[in-house]
Amino acid sequence: MEFRGLTLDRFQVEAIDFVDKHFSVVVSAATGTGKTLIADYVIDRSFKRGQKVFYTSPIKALSNQKFREFKSIYGEDAVGILTGDVVINPNAPLLIMTTEIYRNMLLAEDPITDDLNAVIFDEIHYLGDIERGTIWEESIIFSPNHIRFLCLSATIPNAVEFAAWIESIQKNEVKVVVENKRAVPLEHGFFDNRYGISSLDEIRKRKKQGMYPDLRKGRGRRKRRIPETSMRKLTHIDLIKWLKNKGRLPCIYFCFNRLRTEEKAAAIADRIDFIPGKRAEAKKLIGSFMDDMDEGIKKLKTTRTLIRCLERGVGFHHAGILPVLKELVERFFAEGLLSLLYATETFAVGINLPAKTVCFDSLEKYDGIQFRHLKSKEYFQCGGRAGRRGMDKVGYVYTYMDPEFADMEQISRITASDSEPLESQYRLSYNTILNMIATHSPKERELILKKSLFAYQTAGSNAEILEEYHKRVAKLQELEYLDGDKLTGKGRFARKIYQYELILTELFTTTITNDLTDLQICLILGSLEFEPRPRITFVQKPTPASNSLMELFKPYHEIFRFFKKSQMRKLEPMVSTWYNGGEFAHLLDLTTMPEGDIIRFFRRIIDILQQIIKATEDDKLRDSVRRCLKEIDRDIIEVRL
Repeated sequence: MEFRGLTLDRFQVEAIDFVDKHFSVVVSAATGTGKTLIADYVIDRSFKRGQKVFYTSPIKALSNQKFREFKSIYGEDAVGILTGDVVINPNAPLLIMTTEIYRNMLLAEDPITDDLNAVIFDEIHYLGDIERGTIWEESIIFSPNHIRFLCLSATIPNAVEFAAWIESIQKNEVKVVVENKRAVPLEHGFFDNRYGISSLDEIRKRKKQGMYPDLRKGRGRRKRRIPETSMRKLTHIDLIKWLKNKGRLPCIYFCFNRLRTEEKAAAIADRIDFIPGKRAEAKKLIGSFMDDMDEGIKKLKTTRTLIRCLERGVGFHHAGILPVLKELVERFFAEGLLSLLYATETFAVGINLPAKTVCFDSLEKYDGIQFRHLKSKEYFQCGGRAGRRGMDKVGYVYTYMDPEFADMEQISRITASDSEPLESQYRLSYNTILNMIATHSPKERELILKKSLFAYQTAGSNAEILEEYHKRVAKLQELEYLDGDKLTGKGRFARKIYQYELILTELFTTTITNDLTDLQICLILGSLEFEPRPRITFVQKPTPASNSLMELFKPYHEIFRFFKKSQMRKLEPMVSTWYNGGEFAHLLDLTTMPEGDIIRFFRRIIDILQQIIKATEDDKLRDSVRRCLKEIDRDIIEVRL
């Protein structure tokens, strides 16, 4: 079978056959095997039949990318996007959105889903994500039975169990298609920082023979002498030089630290020019982007560093750089002008830009709570970018390692196979409870609560979930969100707030709202959304807005103890500067936050402001929030597609 000029593989044909027979389908296939073609077929089929289809993704950046891609294929009138940041053509037959937006539509019983034929869940394994997994589960639980699913994922060892769970909810047969074989096989290895390219067995053998430094606790002295030839620690530059000499570029080098991607890229670009014969082509592409780039962005240190790197065939890509710079890096990669890209794991989600080699700077990362080893799925998600179909006979995956401190058993487990099953991370929220009470009878609610994957996978968990539900209902009644089994004004407000619902409801349904300035509203939301990171600092200035806020909060201490005065004081110079019409470049003088993180920070404030507009019944508050949006949703912060 052929589709769009390509001869399809066995698993693609099998999945498409099930789609044509009106089944929901779970596709579990190794990264790089071509799962997206099945999604393209579903969309193409829906268009030909005049049916509506949603395409959901885990992150806004991927949704934006898919919107541009599908718009170029089907035309502007046929494609829309809903991400919280933007709403374009919401009545289009093909709607691209984040999974969270789809879940929110279902909870609100939005009529837009009434004539929906199919939903494509890209990267469905995010259902196992501790922070976002609940959103994915509820998207399946609350979907009407007439909708068919196409669930795409890297390998899911328990795909049959997962499909059976969906089937138990939807009451429609769900087919599983598995493809573990890659078109380009992977070869895994390690870069020992004293001996170079090695296998895990070779490193184990050296450790057993005492061929590495063995530091005494608190003393720093070596127990054993190691060979003089291996005394110097090899760096990532030695690894890249080896790859270059072996003809194993281009390479994506994954670092789980944003700053480190930039530092490593700059360090090697200063030493090696990877594209001496393509300098003119690189400068021309840079010039075409710079022509349309804001003058302030051109002057940024990050922009100047990136341009210097790109001119030598090196790039960096992470969530902390501006969208226009990420787009430039992706374009360079697609045009074959990058030999080396340092990236965080977000580059492995959805972006179809494989390389000959993938390297890992470490198999540990900070996940926002603690440092931990990668899950095998994370390793193979990133490593799967190695090997270009039709270009490479094999893809190479290398991990930079310091054997002195490495946990060999953990590393062996991570790199052996993508063997971790998909497990529920379901957490019942107050928002979900309020929406269920608003739209379902008590009997229906009990049935819904028993539908989670957590209940399906865990024996006896139904009672646990029901107990948690009743506890939370009692809390909502105590706080006067519910009057018996009906939503009060506070309940109606919280029903339309999808994060920090209790805090925001307590704030914006009390008399304190009357005393807040528009700037203080932005500052409150900013303090909720700000995620502290190491090495992020702020210029300290007089902070009248936050000082007066804390005075206002005093009578409501029990409710607002969550807000930290120190955090508000840190954020106020940046928030007030932007709110009062300052230039983006001025914000960079007030904080060491990366440019992309600043944009994300304000976009998250904007997202909550938009939720408040829909939630409130107070015209005065609604007017204040609209003024806030007008002041901060502008210039570089404004999303343009």
